[in-house]
Amino acid sequence: MRSFRAAVLTVSDSVSHGEREDLSGPLAVTLLEEAGYAVTDSGTVPDDREQIESRLRGWADSGAVDLVLTTGGTGLSPRDVTPEATMAVCDREAPGIAEMLRSQSAAAVPAAWLSRGVAGTRKGTLVVNMPGSAGAVGECLAILLPVLGHALEVLTGGAGRCGT
Repeated sequence: MRSFRAAVLTVSDSVSHGEREDLSGPLAVTLLEEAGYAVTDSGTVPDDREQIESRLRGWADSGAVDLVLTTGGTGLSPRDVTPEATMAVCDREAPGIAEMLRSQSAAAVPAAWLSRGVAGTRKGTLVVNMPGSAGAVGECLAILLPVLGHALEVLTGGAGRCGT
């Protein structure tokens, strides 16, 4: 498997305003790097749909990353708009990824069923939403990493088709 480039976006009002330390974004960066991914960018935005969309579009359209992981903004709060922002910028959905994260996480944490996270692609970039807690990020990446390399190989043209 080739080395893929990734970016991590933390979506949080309190983190972006300096009221709380970001634990989930840095953990996602560390876990991706330990798995062999080159994390080329990371950042934080408030729970603001326009800012989330702008950052996702910028990263995907630049061609500089193959993967964007978001953390935060996937719950039921009126301010949680990460799924809507993600789907607004994606060309295609990848619903099986979000279903896998919810169903496998819910075996340990039933509240995982409340996550509205989505996954999809924009051009050659896969975008995956994760909940905002460090525990959820660790759990989601443990679930996601075994299939992520193959998904990115297929998306970026390195594998002929899914399932090979």
